Amino acid sequence: MTLDDLRAFTAVCDSGSLSAVARDLGCTQSAVSQRVKRLERELGIVLLERRPRGVAPTQAGLILHRAAADGLVGLDHALRRLRDLRRGGGGTVRVTTGATTVRHFMSAGVVAFRRRHPRVNLEFQTENSSRRCFEALAAGTADLAWITIGSPARGIELRPVLELPWVLAVHAGDPLAERTEIGPGELASIRHIRLPENSVSRHRLEEHLTRQGTEPVSTTSVADWDTAILLAELGLGHAVVPALPGWREPVAHPALRLIPIPSLPPLATGWAARRWDALSPVAVEFAETVAAELTADGPRPRPGAGPEPDPGVTRTAR
Repeated sequence: MTLDDLRAFTAVCDSGSLSAVARDLGCTQSAVSQRVKRLERELGIVLLERRPRGVAPTQAGLILHRAAADGLVGLDHALRRLRDLRRGGGGTVRVTTGATTVRHFMSAGVVAFRRRHPRVNLEFQTENSSRRCFEALAAGTADLAWITIGSPARGIELRPVLELPWVLAVHAGDPLAERTEIGPGELASIRHIRLPENSVSRHRLEEHLTRQGTEPVSTTSVADWDTAILLAELGLGHAVVPALPGWREPVAHPALRLIPIPSLPPLATGWAARRWDALSPVAVEFAETVAAELTADGPRPRPGAGPEPDPGVTRTAR
């Protein structure tokens, strides 16, 4: 049994196709099949079964797949850290998060970290949901994820950093623009710009509004918080959004007003990782630097929260 055999086997389980794995590995389908058969001979049990479309792991195959997948992710991470040490301690920190997160949550942290570690490579991968971020962590393609904190995820460790209060974003000429705060009952009459579908922020907001007996009329739906705020600034509706760190609408956005909604519980954001004790020192320092910069000037940190949410810098679209 070799590591290449296990890698091929886990890839086949994930894709359900011998030919697809062969293409990815740049070898023949027969070569991939032989690797799986070698595992089966050594273990003395069938690991894969033929299906009308591709293959699937047997019960024994599922057991090996789970164990091998976890072990390979950890091994790949360790090998990458060893390569970083061999190169002199530069290394790479891979972060996955939403499309606008770096601007709102990480800009100061990235600058501060880069000054201390000019040789460390920062890679940012864009995902459209916390679930996809968790998948990247589980697959080992990311070290850290900045997410909107929702329900616990199996095999993922969460560290909240900030609690963001909710605000109503409206055009400066809107009748609600002069209000100092908005009550839950008043939200029923707004032209509601819905937050991204399947996002934790949208789920949390709708959960709170339903509990309060408020169901705003939806006029449109958007892909991210920035778009919701922009449409509100243009007078095309009202957006209930988290108050983003450092947002000062009277200066940069004179046509926009953000009105607090104190009745809605704040939204937690922060870091996620597969295992914090397995992160490289530079990844831990990056997470701590971002958290320190945010809690120094942004919204108050969540009580008891450590550094830990809805990314030279390289951005990779996924």
